[in-house]
Formats: sequence, C-alpha cells, structure tokens
Amino acid sequence: MKVSVIGAGNVGASCAEYIAIKNFCSEVVLLDIKENFAEGKAMDLMQTANLNGFDTRIIGSTNDYSKTAGSQVVVITSGIPRKPGMTREELIGINAGIVKSVTENILNHSPEAIIVVVSNPMDTMTYLALKSTGLAKNRVIGMGGALDSARFQYRISEALACPGSDVDGMVIGGHSDKGMVPLTRLARYRGVPISEFLSEERINELMEATKVGGATLTGMLGTSAWYAPGAAVSTLVQSIVCDQKKMIPCSVFLEGEYGLHDLCIGVPVILGKNGVEKIVELELSEAEQAKMTSSAEAVKKTNSVL
Repeated sequence: MKVSVIGAGNVGASCAEYIAIKNFCSEVVLLDIKENFAEGKAMDLMQTANLNGFDTRIIGSTNDYSKTAGSQVVVITSGIPRKPGMTREELIGINAGIVKSVTENILNHSPEAIIVVVSNPMDTMTYLALKSTGLAKNRVIGMGGALDSARFQYRISEALACPGSDVDGMVIGGHSDKGMVPLTRLARYRGVPISEFLSEERINELMEATKVGGATLTGMLGTSAWYAPGAAVSTLVQSIVCDQKKMIPCSVFLEGEYGLHDLCIGVPVILGKNGVEKIVELELSEAEQAKMTSSAEAVKKTNSVL
C-alpha cells in the first residue's frame, strides 16, 4: 500500500513520519520541488526506522511524480506556510496555482487516488482541487476539522487537568480563525458534559482559544505548526487505508447538508476505503446553525477569489 505526500516541508515531513511510525502502509513517497530536499528528509526519517520500530519504506523525490504512481492516498501540503500576522486567505493567490498543478500531476500517475488537502486556505483549496479535477466528492477531503478538533480537545484537557484521551470535542465549520464552530454543547469528559465541571465563562474561553489556535502557534513559532497537523493527517489517512470507518470532522463538498450548497467546509464524516463514505448531519442548535451559516458565507467569499 502506497501513500504519497506532496511537499517535504515541516508539515509534509511530519505527515510522512507519523504515517510511517503507525506502520499501516508499505511505502510513503515524499515529493518536493527543491533539489534533494525530499530525498534528504526521507533518508533522515529512514534512519529512525530501527529506533522507532517501523517497516514502512520512505522514499524522496525531486518533482518526479512517476515515483508516486499507484498511490491509494495522496496528501497535498504544498504551498507557502503562514507567517505571523498573515491570514490563511492571504495565501490564496500563490497556493491556488500550486494546488491545481499538483492535483493534475497526481492524477496522471494515480488516477484512483483519494486526495487529502492540507494547503491553506484549506477549505478553498479543497474546493479548487475538487472542481479543477472533476473527481467524485468522496475522493477530495480537507484535513482542517481533525486538527481543529484536536486543538479543542487539548484546551479542554488543559482546563480540566486531565489526560487528553479522557476528553472528546468536535469543531465544525471553516478552517479559519473566525469560521470555526467548536461544539461546546457536545464536548465530554469521559461521557459527562464539560459544563458539569467548567463555568460558561471558562468554556467560552476554551472556544475562543481554539479558534485562534493556529494563529497563536504561528506567532510563537514564526511559521505554521507541523506536529499536530501531521498527526491529524495520519489519522485521516489511516482511517482510509485501513477502512476503519472513523468519524472525523473534515472539509468536504456539501449539496444541501446543514442547509449549505456548493462549498467545502468542515463537518463530521465517516472515512473508509472509498474516502468519504457518509456525511453525518448533526442536529445543531439554532445558535450553532447560525454560526455554521456565517462560517459558510466567509468560505464562499474566499472561494469567489478563485
């Protein structure tokens, strides 16, 4: 089983590392346009194989898409990362051309591949990948919701001073600082609503901290984060490759679900061997639906730039 990751920067290399460590596919191809960059990253990662106990083969390629042939899943991380003070939307002019070119090259060599988009602005880049290729909507997936939900869960566990594995929380909506919709009403600590342990004011603080989670890290690191994005991608890819049927919030194309049409935005989906196997329609409160609708309007505004 082969998975390819396009873009060998921090996020791409992190994706390759987590996928390899989980040991669920035979080969990961890491591709980049910079001469010998992907090859160097692949070699460095392969020198951890014995130390980390994985058998996955990681190979690097300088812009040779023939190496990606036969990939079941292809992850697109290509594009420039965010800098401090930069919005995801400001990246669209550069990253749109990159994503369009990458998807064309991918499908020339892996026509049956499922595509996972990480490049920002992620919802718009997912929409672009879908529309420019004409692929079925189940085969083009944006990663954002999985990452945003992980950041929400981190904030909840931090507030409760409990293990991260004890909490559950989901974020839907657009993958942007203003567009995220953390579903605080459904957040749980070992099955118990977090409202049993935290005040409304504290819960609102968690929600706001989640929404600016990416910007917070960009300000601290000077560039986009990479460990959590890489781990989020590996979770999506594993659910697809291993047909796990996990429910994960992802950016997918909607045709009436949640009252929304003709856009890609974060909603919970079931991921299996066919990609998106089901869109799960939650029963949102009036306030949650209003936030979701507002988020969709913001995504469509960014899409209009395309």
